[in-house]
Amino acid sequence: MTTPLKNLEVIARLVPRGARVLDLGCGTGELLAYLMRERGCSGYGIELDDANVLASTQRGINVIQLNLEEGLKLFDDHSFDVVLQLETLQHLRNAEKMLRETARVGRIGIVSFPNFAHWPNRVSVLRGRMPVTRALPYEWYDTPNIRVGTYADFEVLARKNGLQILDSFGLQDGEMVRTLPNLLASVAVFKFERG
Repeated sequence: MTTPLKNLEVIARLVPRGARVLDLGCGTGELLAYLMRERGCSGYGIELDDANVLASTQRGINVIQLNLEEGLKLFDDHSFDVVLQLETLQHLRNAEKMLRETARVGRIGIVSFPNFAHWPNRVSVLRGRMPVTRALPYEWYDTPNIRVGTYADFEVLARKNGLQILDSFGLQDGEMVRTLPNLLASVAVFKFERG
């Protein structure tokens, strides 16, 4: 799934100018290219899909083809200022391990994922159906998402893993949602560091 441009711009503001960035599941390299062009950042993308690796390379992104399930052993502790994990955590079998790896490799981690507790999803479940929305655009039987989570769930997971949340908010149609994000936002966003 492609993250809408407006969401990328909001998330990009969380990345310090000139930061060394690792983008896990970088897709076509759109965000990393934006960070390089608009914020003077440098770094690498990690991507598994052949077509996305090619597209990233064509954008001028340094991309490493790697399955994130294998971890980030090729990087030392704090190799990057920021590690991005946007719309990838829900696709991983061992999401908790990758979250710890994100905190190990980067001084700051930024994650985003579809917020299953968004009110239209709740209504859909109350009607007896799994939600199909812009943030969760697949039928239950055809989804690449291995798991679903909520804004509130991530807060608990962060505490469990000794992560300090520096900033958090929801995104809805490219706008930040800070009031009741677990209910009113389709995407959850967290900026964190090791506690």
